Amino acid sequence: MILTICIGFVVLLIIGMPISILLGTITTFTIFAHTDIPLLIISQALFNSMDNFVMLAVPFFILAGSIMTHGTMASRLINIIGLMVGNFYGGLAIAGVLGCMFFAALSGSSPATVAAIGAILIPALKKFGYDEDFSTGLITTAGSLGIVIPPSIPMILYCLVMNESVGKLFMAGIGPGILIGLCFCGYVYIQSRRHKWRSTKSYTLSEALKVIREGIWGLALPFIVLGGIYAGFFTPTEAAAVSVGYALIVELFIHKSFTIKELPKICNEAAVLSSAILFIIACAVTFIWLLTSHEIPVQIADVIVRHVHSGWIFLILINLLFLAMGTFMDDVAAMLILAPLMSTTLMRFNIDPIHFGVVMVLLVEFGFLTPPFGLNIFVTMGLTNHSLTRISKAVVPFIIILLLCVFLVTFVPQIAMFLPNYFYK
Repeated sequence: MILTICIGFVVLLIIGMPISILLGTITTFTIFAHTDIPLLIISQALFNSMDNFVMLAVPFFILAGSIMTHGTMASRLINIIGLMVGNFYGGLAIAGVLGCMFFAALSGSSPATVAAIGAILIPALKKFGYDEDFSTGLITTAGSLGIVIPPSIPMILYCLVMNESVGKLFMAGIGPGILIGLCFCGYVYIQSRRHKWRSTKSYTLSEALKVIREGIWGLALPFIVLGGIYAGFFTPTEAAAVSVGYALIVELFIHKSFTIKELPKICNEAAVLSSAILFIIACAVTFIWLLTSHEIPVQIADVIVRHVHSGWIFLILINLLFLAMGTFMDDVAAMLILAPLMSTTLMRFNIDPIHFGVVMVLLVEFGFLTPPFGLNIFVTMGLTNHSLTRISKAVVPFIIILLLCVFLVTFVPQIAMFLPNYFYK
């Protein structure tokens, strides 16, 4: 089965088949050739892959971004960002990193964050002279950081299957999240100084006040959405719908940037983009289901764990295992299947389950970024119309930075364990 999947992927990729059709074709042929499962299961798997409340955030954020892009809210916000940080080297890109960390932590969905932030910031970065590949690689990678910084859905799932404290794991994620964010910002600053990426526009006091006044309604959006979430009025996914309603009211009745007659066209464009992205995700998740249902990841993990006799070697192999598995498993599948499998081994090697949980979350983060099944890459493909190969190359420098941070957190546990050890003595 594994040989069939590998050969099929390589052949179909070489002939230029779209990634969604490629995944669906491989899944269908593998089930037909190697199992007795009726092919009807594929349509059920495609439907079940979309039967996810968090997934609703993707089309809502895309629609909100489409409304703001067709209107003037997005451009007004970009003007404010340019006013505040545009004159600093890498200022706008650093703001993009922080924005991705912020929104991903709230939505709990890495693809939704890339869709929301990328739809606005990738064009903005290009406008201010940043290299397009650098911009797409940055936003694609930074969008995955929210699963490390609390609140984090993968962390909650890990605690459920491992019977650990959610509060301790949330605290343990703060240090590594800040470390990775700072490393990204440092790389952005170095590259920006090297290529002189910054805005050279200067503002008088009256011009600056005008920019702020025109963008004040856009600046209010994060406070409304976040205030509603923390006050308990709505969930992060519902916050995506609130952002659509708010953007629509502001653009139609306050900015008056377009009329109701133009709304069907805007919704149609958002629907087409959402459909393309969601179909790719559905095919990818269906392929993941095929691998999981035949216990291929479990077989790989079982062989490795059975032959390991050192705690340090175990951690190294876990890093390598998850880096490989991240190419075809999402965070939920990895947590539910592999975390309980490792629990006895953790006790034998005296490895703190909280520290191991942070490492696991950091490693499954690569699954969003590594081809051929990285969901963040698929979302960026839909946003930019770039090829899988081009986006994969664009994220390489950021994946290297992320990899160095993961190994640092793995072998310097205090980066993750300082806060939980301090507050949970």
